[in-house]
Amino acid sequence: MSKKETKNNIQHRVLEKTPTGISGLDEITGGGLPKGRPTLVCGGAGCGKTLLSTEFIVKGAAEFNEPGVFMAFEETADELATNVASLGFDLQKLQKENRLRIDHVQIERNQIEETGAYDLEGLFIRLNYAIDSIGAKRVVLDTIENLFAGLTNIAILRAELRRLFHWLKEKGVTAIITAESGDGKLTRHGLEEYVSDCVILLDHRIIDQVSTRRMRIVKYRGSIHGTNEYPFLIDENGLSVLPVTSLNLEKNASSERIPTGIKALDGMLGGKGFYKGSSILVSGTAGTGKTSIAAHFANQACNDGRRCLYFAFEESPRQIIRNMKSIGMQFGRHIDGGLLKFYASRPTLYGLEMHLVTIHKLIREFKPEVVVLDPITNLITVGVLSDVKSMLIRLIDFLQNEGITVMFTALALNTVVGDQTDEGISSLVDTWLLVRDIESNGERNRGLYIIKSRGMKHSNQVREFVITDNGLDLVDVYLGPQGILTGSAREAQQITERTGVALHDYEVDAKDREIGRRRKVLEAKVLSLQSEFESAEEELNKIYLQEELKKQVSEKARQEMLRLRRGERGEEPTVEPKKKSNE
Repeated sequence: MSKKETKNNIQHRVLEKTPTGISGLDEITGGGLPKGRPTLVCGGAGCGKTLLSTEFIVKGAAEFNEPGVFMAFEETADELATNVASLGFDLQKLQKENRLRIDHVQIERNQIEETGAYDLEGLFIRLNYAIDSIGAKRVVLDTIENLFAGLTNIAILRAELRRLFHWLKEKGVTAIITAESGDGKLTRHGLEEYVSDCVILLDHRIIDQVSTRRMRIVKYRGSIHGTNEYPFLIDENGLSVLPVTSLNLEKNASSERIPTGIKALDGMLGGKGFYKGSSILVSGTAGTGKTSIAAHFANQACNDGRRCLYFAFEESPRQIIRNMKSIGMQFGRHIDGGLLKFYASRPTLYGLEMHLVTIHKLIREFKPEVVVLDPITNLITVGVLSDVKSMLIRLIDFLQNEGITVMFTALALNTVVGDQTDEGISSLVDTWLLVRDIESNGERNRGLYIIKSRGMKHSNQVREFVITDNGLDLVDVYLGPQGILTGSAREAQQITERTGVALHDYEVDAKDREIGRRRKVLEAKVLSLQSEFESAEEELNKIYLQEELKKQVSEKARQEMLRLRRGERGEEPTVEPKKKSNE
């Protein structure tokens, strides 16, 4: 056999699947339930078996053009339609359109006891008619225990169960059969899970007075599937399953930057802000301005046209909107413009997993680019620290896979930097901002540090964090003779230094003027001495000229005497006679 034929045979043998249309369930089952095979959904009372199977039928008829038959052994058609109407399912409309057939089968145990025989032939005839009447591709049997209630013969029970599952396979319909949990077994009879091709276990547990629903794929013949427990949520839109533990570390890393909303903080982060798709933690003691920093970030995102989803676990949206007005932010216009959405709830409303499912669901619906969780510390009230850390790790992975920038705020229980309470995620986040109190001179001021910011140049300085009517600002802290000064102490020291600078400048000017005067006196003395020098020089030059003249006259007289001794006579000097006057 050639490689191509081998590949075709392998592809041909791959199990076909029927999508359920339930958010998250198709992901953890690798595409849906096994096509043309029965699936067992088991669990205790109130875990959501009927709702899951109803949504499977409704989504098949409404979204995948696969009509379905819902055979109920407990609820009538009207009761079932009323119960699921709150989820937005209109069963009566689907029945009128011949895309859904609901058949209520009432089992009377006394009739079985009277006849002394038991088989499912009548059920098969009734079910076959319902399937053929609308061309159904999907079938739900809810719940199977009612078929065998009061039956003690295990051999008959086992034979009829196998016969039922085999009949559904021959019919080629994708079926869900619901069953109640047994004592130490998945089902009451402990047989259904063995003859089912796929088994889904639903669990409704109460831990510390908090309700949580979970789902687990116990087995899935012929297919790889998620094996962990997955929390799921039942709300007005049906079921939502979050495969929180199947996430990996294959997320992309963006180089795009998002402004923080505080210009000075942008400057501390290289002048550009946070990386898009990164995670930021803002921690600090109570009253240090963590929510204000988160609000500025959300406000800036909305100003830039980005959608922001704000999860508030401590304050109501109206409180946040009112409080942020005092520092110059108008959240109302962002809400009206569809760029900002608040979701506020007490952490005790759900368990941790339910909060995670809710966050996941709202993000899928709103599609934000920025998410704020304020504060995550309150989640400790519904779980131990290790569970909170696990939940936040999965949340960070999910958000980063979606390319969403997230900011967490966390309350620190003390003011020691090394002992900050950050719910154990400080090593996971990309940027960690710490806001702490700086107390001195009877004042409490705020200081902001950047503990870390991966992949970018950032300041290692402490900046004073100031909240004003026009928003937040960071100013340089002052290092005085006695250490770091903030607030009025910094202002007083700066005034003192400015006064000292002014006095120093005045003294320097006075000395400059004195030096100028002395320079002028010295210059006058220099001029006087120069004049004296020139006079003395001129007197000396006069003496030199006189001596030279004497030398010349003496030399001329000597030459004349020599000539006379030699008998040489020179010409007498002629003297012009004086003219007489007319007088």
